[in-house]
Parts: sequence; structure tokens; C-alpha cells
Amino acid sequence: MTTGPTGAAGTSEDTGAGRPIRVLVADDQMMVREGFSVLLNAMPDIEVVGEAVNGREAVDRVRELAPDVVLMDIRMPELNGIEATREIVAADGAAKVLVLTTFDLDEYVYQALRAGASGFLLKDASARQLADGVRVVASGEALLAPSVTKRLITEFSKLSDGPRITATAQAAYGDLTERETEVLVLIAQGLSNAEIAQRLVVAESTIKTHVSRILVKLGLRDRTQAAVFAYEARLVTPG
Repeated sequence: MTTGPTGAAGTSEDTGAGRPIRVLVADDQMMVREGFSVLLNAMPDIEVVGEAVNGREAVDRVRELAPDVVLMDIRMPELNGIEATREIVAADGAAKVLVLTTFDLDEYVYQALRAGASGFLLKDASARQLADGVRVVASGEALLAPSVTKRLITEFSKLSDGPRITATAQAAYGDLTERETEVLVLIAQGLSNAEIAQRLVVAESTIKTHVSRILVKLGLRDRTQAAVFAYEARLVTPG
């Protein structure tokens, strides 16, 4: 992956009390788990607190260890990464899931984003990209490699002829102000808070407030979920 995360990367302060970002690595390949653990533990602000060899163990380890970020492989035995992500998100609102994949245009990645994952990284990401991805997800920025993420969401949103959001979500969307709707569309287009602020000629702090209100009104976890919502509600035209 050649493009990096958008927005300022988070720091250890984002996880509370200045402590390191706690990471769980879930992958059925030992070399992948150990390799990522070594790379991340070399970072002063990141600590790998555990590993999991399948999706079921990942769910159990999240409950046991309460990590800030879960690096989640999609194709794993017993319980795949998509279902594991869904269970983790439903059980623990604090843990953020960062999906690991071999191919950027992968329908399973899109399904994982819909299940509640906060972003994704290719398995051949550099040590710096891996660490930055963990920091960004931990800080709540969430959208990784917007050019790739946007392309993936756009490609698979074409699979439906109409909006895929629920009636409840449609009602919640009606509560957004005109400016909040405008910000939501720009989020889906892959713009960072700073870029949105520049586009709308307002302070970045104002955009952060709008984003927070959008997430609360729509009942979403982060910017990635907001982008998925915007595409599935057809607020942004695929292509």
C-alpha cells in the first residue's frame, strides 16, 4: 500500500493516562503474528498485549485483555474475521478493529467494514504504515488510505440498486442538519478534518464538532462507518 492514513496520527495519550496503545494481533499464521508483534513492540507508544490464532479466540482475548486495537485477519478458522469483528464491536464499544488483507479490492474487507471494522491495511504494509495505522485507528480518525478505501466502498456499494440502510437509520439521517450532511458527504469522499475545514472555510475544531454530532445522531462508531453509511444511503454516487 503506497498511500498512508489521513489525519494526524494518534499518540499514546489518546488511549488515556499516557499509556501505550494496547494491541491484539489475530491471524492464523504464526509468522504473521510474530512479525507484526515484533514490529509493533519496537514502537515506544504501542504494546502488543496478546495474540489469537482464530476469530473465536480473538473474541475471547478481547474480552480478557481489553485491547485498544485488534489487528484482524479476515480468513481464519473456527470464526472468520468478519464474524469476529461483528461480535467484538457488539460486545465492546472501546476496541477498534483494523482488518488485515492481502488484496485491497476484496469484498470480504467491505463486509468487515460493514460489520464495524474501523479500517484496513494490506499485509505487506511497512512497519511505519502498520504503526501509523494502529495510531490512527486508536485516535478515532479511522479512515486509512482513503484512495483505496473509497475505491473499495464504491466498488461494492454498486452491488445494491437502492439504499441499504434501515428505516431507523433513514430516520436518524433526517435529524442531520444541512451542514452536517455536507460534512458527511466529504467524509465519504476521503477528506480529513483539516481538508473539510479548508473546503468549507471554517475552523478545524468546528468540523470535529460536526463529525462528533454526526456519529452520535447516526449511532456510528467512527469515520469509516460514516463513510459506509453515506455510500449505502446513496448520499455519494458510486464511481
